[in-house]
Amino acid sequence: MGPAEWAKRSLISWIDRRFDPEFLTQLQHLPVQLNEYGYDPFGFSREDIKVVLWFSQQLYRKYFRAQVFDIDRVPDGRVLVIANHSGQLPFDAVCLACALLLDRQPPRVLRAMIERFIPTYPFISYLFARWGQIIGSPENCERLLEAGEAILVFPEGARGISKPFTQRYQLQAFGNGFMRLALKTRTPILPVAVVGAEEQAPAINVKPLARLLGAPAFPVVPTPPFFPIIPYPAKYRIYFGEPRTFLGDPDDDDDVIDSLALQVKNSIQTMLYTGLKERRHVFW
Repeated sequence: MGPAEWAKRSLISWIDRRFDPEFLTQLQHLPVQLNEYGYDPFGFSREDIKVVLWFSQQLYRKYFRAQVFDIDRVPDGRVLVIANHSGQLPFDAVCLACALLLDRQPPRVLRAMIERFIPTYPFISYLFARWGQIIGSPENCERLLEAGEAILVFPEGARGISKPFTQRYQLQAFGNGFMRLALKTRTPILPVAVVGAEEQAPAINVKPLARLLGAPAFPVVPTPPFFPIIPYPAKYRIYFGEPRTFLGDPDDDDDVIDSLALQVKNSIQTMLYTGLKERRHVFW
C-alpha cells in the first residue's frame, strides 16, 4: 500500500468513527451499481463520498444551517431533480446532495450534471467523478436514469449563477433538454426551490476574465478574497415540490417542449416566492 492509499484509508477510518453507525450501514446499501473494485461506470466511489460528505455536512448543517421542507416527496427510483441555480459557485448543489443523503430516509445519492468546461480544470475531473458528478450529456443521463438514479439538473445553467444581484430569485430561461429526456425515459420530475443561495455571494461578473479562462462568468465580490470561494453564511431553505410525470413526444417542436418546461419553471418560481415570504431574515 502506497503512502497516498494509506492516507486515504486512514482519513476514511477517522471519518467512519464520526458518522452514526446506522447511517454508515445505510450508505453501504445505497442502490448504486458498483464493480468489484468499488466504482460505478462513471468513477463514483462509496468510500470517496464519505470524505466529501463529512466536510459538506459542516457547510450544510452549521454554516448554511439548511432547513428542508417536504423531503418525503423525493421518490424512490429514477427521478430528475430540477432546481434553481444561483450563488456564483455551486454550494446549492452541495446542499441539495446533502439533503438527500442526510435528511431523507433512506438516503439517496444525487448525481449532478456538470458543465463541460469544469473537467478541464486540474484535479476537478478526477474528484467530481469520485463524488458522483458527471458531464451533462443526454447519453450519460439516460444511462443513470436506466439504473434508477436521482439526477440533479439546473436548467438555467450558467445564466442562473451569472445574473446580476438585482435579479435575484428571478428565474432565467430554462433549457428544454431535461424535459425531452423526461419524456423519452418516462422519468418523474421533482421541482425544487433553494432560498438563500442568492445572498451567499453578491458579485459583479468580470466578462473579460471569464472569456480568458473559458468560463461562463468570473464573479468578484466586495470583500476579501474578492472571489466567492468563501460565501456569506446565508441561511438555506430548500423546498421540495410534488413529483410529476409528463407525457408527450420527446421529439416535438421546441415550442411544445418549452411549454412543458415552463410549467416546471413556474412551479419552482412559486415555491421561491413562498420561501421568501416565509423566511424572517437572510442570515437566520
